[in-house]
Amino acid sequence: MKGAIQLKGLRKITPYTPGAQPNHPEMIKLNTNENPYPPSPKVAEALRSFNVEQLKRYSSIDNHSLKKALGAKHNLSPDHFLIGNGSDEVLAFCFLAFFNSTDPLLFPDITYGFYKVWADLFKIPFKELPLNNDFKIDSADYIQLNGGIIIANPNAPTGLFKPLSEIESLLKENSEVIVIVDEAYIDFAERSAISLLNDYPNLIIIRTFSKSNSLAGLRVGYAIGNPEHIKIAESIKSSFNPYSVDMLAEALAIAAVEDGNYYQEISKKICKTRDWFSENITTFGFSTLVSKTNFVLLTHPDLNCEDLYHYLETQDVFVRYFSKIERLKNYLRISIGTQEEMEDVYQLLRDYVTNNHY
Repeated sequence: MKGAIQLKGLRKITPYTPGAQPNHPEMIKLNTNENPYPPSPKVAEALRSFNVEQLKRYSSIDNHSLKKALGAKHNLSPDHFLIGNGSDEVLAFCFLAFFNSTDPLLFPDITYGFYKVWADLFKIPFKELPLNNDFKIDSADYIQLNGGIIIANPNAPTGLFKPLSEIESLLKENSEVIVIVDEAYIDFAERSAISLLNDYPNLIIIRTFSKSNSLAGLRVGYAIGNPEHIKIAESIKSSFNPYSVDMLAEALAIAAVEDGNYYQEISKKICKTRDWFSENITTFGFSTLVSKTNFVLLTHPDLNCEDLYHYLETQDVFVRYFSKIERLKNYLRISIGTQEEMEDVYQLLRDYVTNNHY
């Protein structure tokens, strides 16, 4: 076989690297911020009662039933919503719909890694703005020429939450461009930016069913925004695959939306465990950023966190280590599991420190 020919027009891109998906029978999996608790019983019932005969037909083009359920939940009309296969796909539609300027898209240098991937893939000029010394987003940095802004609030992987007053200032200062606020973890935090929608038509909010709704395997996400702007993003979606969210996924997502009380309770439980874990590991030298998510970013002044990461793997505990981010090379991001799982991790961390592994 002849050597490879250098063909024209081939795409070169560095893809997003997700957390590993190990499959050990007794593992504690804390590396991808999944919810440790099962979906609502109403979701299970919707799955059992789903009429499989329907699958011979194409799914809904507009997902109006799910939009209506979301509208009832958030006190908005169905026209405020765009539905997609996970928030990553919704982000892709929004990048294509809203960031077509020759001026750069702005986002933090330490944040969700897909933002840079989408910008690269769609040839959108962008600028990464460094988080400050406290790992916070400095709003003053975003008062400059730009073609749009995207921030995660709370941010990942730091877990830090930006107060709503600062989000509002960001919207005011950038009224001529779309500002996307990615609220993947908002149910573990404080107030959503949804209350700002009526006053700021340049606001787009991204949500997912993967975190607080325990439906990471379902792949459903959505955008919330001004109906005129949502219509533009809908046109992008229809240019790819108008039937993108299947009818089974839509039925289960509706059931999740309609059982808000269940999810509020498990979110409270996760937050309680998060705060317990963050406080108690300080007794043997660890510290965390103040998380408003279902994970913590921790470090230790006397430990090599990469060594700790590999040690935890040997114990079938899987967490996230960001080897390519210089400022995070001595941090681990640990998703919050059940109380029992976090007690096991607490014991492992204490033993590791006690046995002088540094």
